[in-house]
Amino acid sequence: MVPTDNNQHDYNDKMLEAFVNKPESLGWYKYAFNRFSVNGAEKISWAWSWWAFFGSVFYLLYRKAYMAALGLFFLSLIAGFIPFAGFILWIATGGLAPYFVYKVYLTKKADIEATIEDEQKRIETMREVGGYNDWAIWLAVALHAIFWISVFYMLFAMMPMLMEQQF
Repeated sequence: MVPTDNNQHDYNDKMLEAFVNKPESLGWYKYAFNRFSVNGAEKISWAWSWWAFFGSVFYLLYRKAYMAALGLFFLSLIAGFIPFAGFILWIATGGLAPYFVYKVYLTKKADIEATIEDEQKRIETMREVGGYNDWAIWLAVALHAIFWISVFYMLFAMMPMLMEQQF
């Protein structure tokens, strides 16, 4: 049976819904992913995400874009040595990181479609391999907490020394 355009559209919506696995975020991902595809041709495009902006590497880990997260991690290390590069990278991450999530979606979708014939099994498989990692949120919270506790500890440790140096 050859799928009609409506059936294909419904199937693609179900696959995306299974990949996102968060009904409250589905509308935004549809919007963003549509920006990355023009009549079937892929293009990189700006799709702003506050989660990507503030989450940076953790956003990509959360959305299972591991290679992009690794690349962004190394870029962040390098950007730390260049004035304003970190700020520019931070903004670029907010607008471009969703594209890397889209690429992960396309890769997983193609892999699933190449190995599984049954449409319902494809959707179930996408729900399993897609989705998100809750541990990425906990990792982000833990690392940020360690960072800020360290900063405040150093400040309080330096306070007596600074108080002795009165001008």
